[in-house]
Amino acid sequence: MGGPALSVLLTINPRQPIAAQIYEKLRRAIITLAMMPSEALSEKELSLQLGVSRTPVREALIRLADEGLIDILPQRGSFVAPIRLRDVEEAQFIREALEVSITKRLAAGCSRRFLTEIKSNLYDQEKAVNAEALDLFLDLDETFHRSFCEEASLSKSWRVIQSVKLQMDRVRYLSLPDPSHLRTLLGQHRAVVDAIEAGDAVTAGNSMAAHLREVLRTAHRLREQRADLIEA
Repeated sequence: MGGPALSVLLTINPRQPIAAQIYEKLRRAIITLAMMPSEALSEKELSLQLGVSRTPVREALIRLADEGLIDILPQRGSFVAPIRLRDVEEAQFIREALEVSITKRLAAGCSRRFLTEIKSNLYDQEKAVNAEALDLFLDLDETFHRSFCEEASLSKSWRVIQSVKLQMDRVRYLSLPDPSHLRTLLGQHRAVVDAIEAGDAVTAGNSMAAHLREVLRTAHRLREQRADLIEA
């Protein structure tokens, strides 16, 4: 508890909204597994370490609970929530519905600028995979998917995707020690872009669907290996 809370303390800015900063830092720590499932989050200890009242800490914890990232248990306290397969499956369902439709739209027509930039992103992804720069790959992956929504002028769709994919992101970070997994994702990205460039909406949509379903296979595989972190 002291480590993650201390890192928030070291970067807190008293001139900015306190609750929002606590929320963002804890959210990032949970998604990246810097804070592991079942780890306790004491409202009192956080407020003392941060030198703030308990009110902004409570507000941040409530937001995290609403997103399913922490469990608030009466008479027991707050704990980092496990990765729940049912939440991953629902998030994947929503994301696939949106991103497959967007991908098909781009295959029907997209700008040359978009294709140039997305191929540059793929090139950087390959360099990240070869260097086993895992965090960099995930940043590039985020940019890759966001750019589809931006090219389709559907920025609100990306905000929806961001709000539902938190548990998917936790699975992605849990899978990071396996570099071969990143190479699989890179190959899937390339298949999507190739189909878009060819103007083949059906193949583009199917390739994106297969890519987004990869997280389900990964989650079920990791569930067998890390039942302490992932629950049905």
